[in-house]
This record gives sequence, C-alpha cells and structure tokens, in this order.
Amino acid sequence: MTQKACIVGGGVIGGGWAARFLLNGWDVAVFDPDPEAERKIGEVIDNARRSLPALYDKRLPDEGKLSFHSDLAEAAAGADWVQESVPERLDLKHKVLGSLTELAPKTAVIGSSTSGFKPSELTSEGARAVVAHPFNPVYLLPLVELVGDAAETARAAEVLRSIGMFPLHVRKEIDAHIADRFLEAVWREALWLVKDGIATTEEIDEAIRMGFGLRWAQMGLFETYRIAGGEAGMKHFMAQFGPCLSWPWTKLMDVPEFTDELVDLIAGQSDAQSGHRSIRELERLRDDNLVGMMRALKKSGSGAGGVLNTHERALAAPAEAELPITGDRQIPQSWTDYNGHMNEAHYLEAGAAATDRFMELIGADADYIASGKSYFTVENHLRYLDELLAGERLTVTTQVLQGEGKKMQLFHFLKNADGKLAATMETLLLHVDLNTRASSLPGAEVGEKLKAFADAHKALPFPEGAGRFVGQKAV
Repeated sequence: MTQKACIVGGGVIGGGWAARFLLNGWDVAVFDPDPEAERKIGEVIDNARRSLPALYDKRLPDEGKLSFHSDLAEAAAGADWVQESVPERLDLKHKVLGSLTELAPKTAVIGSSTSGFKPSELTSEGARAVVAHPFNPVYLLPLVELVGDAAETARAAEVLRSIGMFPLHVRKEIDAHIADRFLEAVWREALWLVKDGIATTEEIDEAIRMGFGLRWAQMGLFETYRIAGGEAGMKHFMAQFGPCLSWPWTKLMDVPEFTDELVDLIAGQSDAQSGHRSIRELERLRDDNLVGMMRALKKSGSGAGGVLNTHERALAAPAEAELPITGDRQIPQSWTDYNGHMNEAHYLEAGAAATDRFMELIGADADYIASGKSYFTVENHLRYLDELLAGERLTVTTQVLQGEGKKMQLFHFLKNADGKLAATMETLLLHVDLNTRASSLPGAEVGEKLKAFADAHKALPFPEGAGRFVGQKAV
C-alpha cells in the first residue's frame, strides 16, 4: 500500500522533503500558497531525479504521485507523515501546526523542519509536533535531527530510515539543536575574518573544502582529532591542544555588528566568487560532488556511505523474469563523459556488477568467499550496440551458457529504459580455491544451483553475439 506525505511549505527545504519522499515511492501532497510553488518544487525534484538514484546500485521504488493543493485539509487527509517547512516565525508555526493537529490523521507523524525552535515552543499552544530538522539538500543528505516525545520520535525514526535518512535523536531540548550550533560557531568566526580583512569569502570556503571538510565528511570531529593524537590517541590530543582553548584564537562569544557595510562587503565577495553561475547550476554542481563523495564512502561503509548501504539492502528485489535480473539502476552522472553518454569503462563495470549479483543468486556470496572459495574472471567480451545516457534506467539480465565443473560462462544483456539492447557482455569464470590460488570444483550447493540455471537456460535461444571475438564479422 502506497504511503502519503503531506508537505506544508514548498521552499528549498519543503521541496527537498517532497523529492525525498516521492523518489522513495510515497505519494506527496504539497500545500503552499505561493503561485510559483509548483514550478519551484518541480525544479527541485528534477535535480533530485538526476542525483538521488545515482547514489544507489539498485533501482529506487517507482515514484509516487505528486499533487498540489490549495486546501490544507485536502492535502493532509490520509497522510502518514506531515512535514511543516514554513518560515522561522513562531507565530506562523503555531498557526500552521495547530491546524495540522486538527486536520491530519491521529496516526500521522507531524514533523517541523525548524532549525532553531524547541519542541516545547512549537507545542506551547496545544499543537502536536516533533522537530525533524533536515539538511539541504534534503533529498541527498541523510541527517535529520529529531527532538521531542520519545515514543513519537522513535516512530519518526523508523519512517526516516525507510527512505534512506539517518535520524539523530537529540537527548535534550536546546536552541538550534546540535548541528546548527556548530555551523553558527563557524559562521561567526568567518564573519570576523571577513570584517577584519583577514580572508575573503572564497578563501574561507577554500580552507574548509580543501582541508578539514573532507575529513569531517567521513569521520566527524572527535574521530578526526583522535587520529591527530597519533598512537597515544585522544588523551594525548587533549593534553597537547587543550591549552589553546584559553588562547584568544576565536571570537565565538562576540558577534560583529551587521552593518550595511559588512553585508555589502560579504555579498560583493560572494558575487565575485560564484555569481557567474545560476543557483540551479550551483545546485547541480553541489549534487554531483555529493554523489561522488557519498558513493566513495559506500565502498568503506563510512559516514553517509553506511546509511546508503543499509537503505540499498532494504530496497525491493527486481521482479522475476525469464532470465534473472542482475542489474536495475539509474546511470549516474559520474559514469558519463563530456557528451552525457555512458563511458565505455562503465559498461564493463555494469557487467561485472551483474556477475557479482549472479554469484550471490547461486550462493557464491560474501560468506562463501570468506570460506575460501570464489570465481575468478578469465575473459570478457563486450559489444557496444547503443548509447546509454546519464539518468537513464539500465537493466541487466543474465543467461548461463555453461555451468558445469569449474567453469561458469555468463552472457549479460544490458538494456535501456525502453528495453532496447545497448550492450552485451560475455564472461568466462573459473572456480578457485583462495587458499591454494588454484582452480577447483565449487561447493556442492553452489554447483547444484549453477547447474540448475544452466539446464533451464539450455532451452533458450543461443544469444546472438555469443562466442564472438574482437573484429569478427556478423554472419
């Protein structure tokens, strides 16, 4: 049964929430009086469509239904999750959350995207809500700070994990929660550095993105400093750098006055830094960089990569077909070249991933490999038949040509969203004993499953192109 999310407020954050739910198979109803809301949210969702699926090596669920409403009661009816993302004015939030408490189903989670207000402030006039504070872009970054009633935040956390997010329960109410307090500290110091003429906006950004920003993406603050302590660890780091806390390095308790001169100075430097790009261009650049970094983190399971791996394992398996589906995904931007077409190396990567998936189907999975047995690739033959484009759906099916004894011969069909054959990859593998590094017979269960596939596929037509060599002319 399709679930429904009601999004109230369609700005940058509300649009990100809409995209996150929609691309995870939820129906999404949006309420926003802005006459431009449909256009703005549509552009955010377009950005999400090209980036969020690129994080995964499995296909996300089919998109839900997106609708826009001028009546709040209509938008909230039947919702399982309601997310308020209106401007940060407490009187406005009281009004909206009060209405939602009356209109939304009693079973619905009501979350507020507030970055600063505490739950006790949001509910002081009788509304029912928890803080569910995300980070921009909501459709890519997994963190959501949850503050409020323990039972309600536990329910909320379960939903958020199901759409690939990382709920962080804040133990006690505090202004600005956890993450924004760090951002505020860095922001204050940056304002002073610009005001005092020590650094420009661009130089401050370079200091972050060329250095500690990369470390923080995978390890955060304390783990980064633990490593800085060397073999002696965190205790040594604290002893070595603790005294600097009493030195006048920062002005965290002091804020520069927001004069017109300071605002103009910062705005001018920022325009010089990145004013040559539109906001949409900057968003797409940001999203492509995030996808690249987060996909890299998937390999080690560090940070956001671990969240992606957990969500990907929970995604539904492809539907059964005559041939097993060994790949079903969206082609990420990082797989394409200058003209937006999938680079030839990634045809091989897609085929290799299909081989890995087929190995899992016959039981030659991670546990099997850990036991000291696996299949090694001996030879591949790729045929490039058609172009594949960034953002396009790629499906791979696999036919077993040989599956007896030590050999496994597979033929992968790579097809585009229209079912047109874009490439084939024939691969020959030998079973190997990882201890002796010599070929060997597979385990009995793996061998039986492989033979069952091979026997079933003998009745299928021998695929055109199988057994060919490079440069061979078609008959």
